[in-house]
Amino acid sequence: QQQQQQQQQQQQQQQSQPQPQPSSQQSPQSQQRTQLQKQSTNAASTAPALDRFGLLGLLNVIRMTNPDLNALALGIDLTTLGLNLNSLDCLYPSFVSPFAQGTRQQPEFYLPLCYYSHPPLHKPEAKISSFSEETLFYIFYSMPKDELQMMAAQELYKNDWRFHKELKVWLKCVEPTRKTATYERGNFVFFDPNTWDQQRKDNFTLSSHELEKL
Repeated sequence: QQQQQQQQQQQQQQQSQPQPQPSSQQSPQSQQRTQLQKQSTNAASTAPALDRFGLLGLLNVIRMTNPDLNALALGIDLTTLGLNLNSLDCLYPSFVSPFAQGTRQQPEFYLPLCYYSHPPLHKPEAKISSFSEETLFYIFYSMPKDELQMMAAQELYKNDWRFHKELKVWLKCVEPTRKTATYERGNFVFFDPNTWDQQRKDNFTLSSHELEKL
């Protein structure tokens, strides 16, 4: 009984003693340390993704830990491929590529003598008179603001074709019925560049001021 009473007294004394409570607030220094630790961990986790192509990404190249990255960034020593860089001869006759086995043999060939001759070219004005009307229309519409466009227009005028300034088409009178100094009436043929075809219009009146003059 005495031992039990002594144990109860000891328990009461322990309960009566004030126990240290954990502090809910940290000191400013400990808070700064935790913030720095968080920032360093976040930077370590995001740095490879953000700086892989920046200046920090060069560290992996300088350390030379990744052979594939070194070969891509720094290249390969060509002497390891069997190339003699001190040679004065050209490399292309014997070297095909770094992935080819063996050397390259240059095939023998000769250039025919006809390729060395340069026959004189005919001037366009000497041949344009022999072109067909369809060829002249092609030259006129496919070579704007060119000397050949003017030559083609002159040849079309020689073949009785006229250019309408308002309609922007070529036309030709095939059956005139009346002609004066100011207008001309009859059956005309129009060349349509969109359909590349000639269309006939009967009893058409054409004023002289509507025609383009060369």
